[in-house]
Amino acid sequence: MKKNNKKKQSGMKLAVLLTLVAVGILAAIVVLTNQESTSSVETAGVDITGQPTLGESGAPVTVIEFGDFKCPSCKAWGEMVYPQLVADYVDTGDVKFSYINVLFHGNESVVGSLAAEAVYEQSPESYWDFHKALFAAQPSENHDAAWLTPEKALEVAAGFPAIDQAQMKADMEQQETMDKVDADKTLVEEHGVAMTPTIVVNGQTLEDPFDYDAIKALIDEALAEEN
Repeated sequence: MKKNNKKKQSGMKLAVLLTLVAVGILAAIVVLTNQESTSSVETAGVDITGQPTLGESGAPVTVIEFGDFKCPSCKAWGEMVYPQLVADYVDTGDVKFSYINVLFHGNESVVGSLAAEAVYEQSPESYWDFHKALFAAQPSENHDAAWLTPEKALEVAAGFPAIDQAQMKADMEQQETMDKVDADKTLVEEHGVAMTPTIVVNGQTLEDPFDYDAIKALIDEALAEEN
């Protein structure tokens, strides 16, 4: 009987030990999974056909911003992160960067999107400078005040000789231009975009769009896979 008890005790100890090991492995998996999800989330690929795109068309990595010209955080991202991204990766030919309009701030968001689409249609080479200038025109205080009007967009465009303001105004009023804005709205809904800016790197959506180290890590990982 004593021998049987010893065998039972040994068996129970082994079972407990194996259970603890299994729990430890499971906990480690959960921790690792949580660590990965804090930086980015897997999303489906975003179709950037027809979208304003900066950089070489054959660049191996695609970075997308879902942004809103009325959004203060988008303005901040454009000033703090975008220049570094362009210098480090776009100018080197490693990344192409696309911008998709988001309409989270109502009519003013629509006006900004229509203006940007009209400029891109008429003068693609002026788009990114106009893009930057329209964000620069955003007031630094009282963000909720109405400022993004058709007149303001045309005023900003006046700083670029390549943009015909009369043509831009006409294009902003065309249904074809509104259709392009609606197409962006559809992309926003399809990909569950809930905040601006939302930054997507090769199908990975950043939890924190201002975490440049996380952006770099995703880009470098994608580039390493290409080599």
